[in-house]
Amino acid sequence: MFENYSAPSELIPSDPRFGCGPSLIPVEFVQRLADTGVHLLGTSHRKQPVKNLVKEMQEGLRKYFNIPNDYTIAVGNGGATFLFDMIALGIVEKKATHFTCGEFSEKWYKSSKAVPWIEAEQVSVDFGKGITPTNVAGSDLIACTLNETSTGVQLDSIPEVDANTILAVDATSGGGQCPIDVSKVDMYFFSPQKVFASEGGLFVCIMSPKARARAEKIAADKSRYIPPIMDWLVCLDNSDKNQTYNTPAIATLFFLNEQVKLMNTVGYAKVQEQSQKKADLLYGWADEKPYLSCYIQEPQYRSIAVATIDVDDKVDVDGLLKKLEGDKIVYGIDAYRKLGRNQFRIGLFHNIKIEDLEKLTKLLSNAIESEL
Repeated sequence: MFENYSAPSELIPSDPRFGCGPSLIPVEFVQRLADTGVHLLGTSHRKQPVKNLVKEMQEGLRKYFNIPNDYTIAVGNGGATFLFDMIALGIVEKKATHFTCGEFSEKWYKSSKAVPWIEAEQVSVDFGKGITPTNVAGSDLIACTLNETSTGVQLDSIPEVDANTILAVDATSGGGQCPIDVSKVDMYFFSPQKVFASEGGLFVCIMSPKARARAEKIAADKSRYIPPIMDWLVCLDNSDKNQTYNTPAIATLFFLNEQVKLMNTVGYAKVQEQSQKKADLLYGWADEKPYLSCYIQEPQYRSIAVATIDVDDKVDVDGLLKKLEGDKIVYGIDAYRKLGRNQFRIGLFHNIKIEDLEKLTKLLSNAIESEL
């Protein structure tokens, strides 16, 4: 099936990258990095050129999210998954409650559960279902995932928490695009290889004064084991100085900063508006075609960053994607591997043009209908 399919030239997208991470890094970003020549790559992260880059990125994010001046923008190596452990070890006092709806939100819960001196509670729904987090009495940290990358579930709201509770949001695949008021969150963190169009290996964690005070309080308890690489005091001290604790990948910082500058030209509200139009296109396409359906049945939980579309079992999705990837026409739209579904999972990130998404939907329909 699809071995002999030939894509019409007018339906071939201008860029083949529609994956949900790593993201579409614009070629012009790579050229701009090359243009820095000998003055950035190979420079110590303690030196001014790299510190200036980190500072510009931090200030750009503060502008983009309209972050209060007393919030901290912490940065470090390891990615969001690294932060799962770092939060459990250095932010949770006694108990964390995790709201889970997919592979990555469950992964965060498992990180907390593995720490023997804290309690971890899981509030879960079946994969493909939406979840609305709430405040939970007795928990000093509420953990929720803004956009579940594996399933395409997006939060419809966040809870209000009391003065003794930290609201922590993993925003990895939706950060900068899915709607949320960051000033209502105590910890909003992400890796930049999704919406922010960079490479992996870095984390950005936007922290309220309450979250920072919690980190400093726990760090002062010397009886509690925290590996030096996960020491929040070290992370915060370096971040305040526009640095990371250990050596970062400068290319990752550079691409992130370029994307922040690009998104600031339109602003957060406009980015969300553009993303909603892309989502409407994809979900409308799924509703229109008899061989497609939206995996997320509840419309209020459908992501505007990651669209998951189920395909009739008569269609060999793997065979179709193998053909399109082999022809270098479309990359990265296979279902999350552990879901095991006959499905398209399509990134709607900021750099993916709606015109290319239109071509993609028409191309996929053209291919499927040629075989049905």
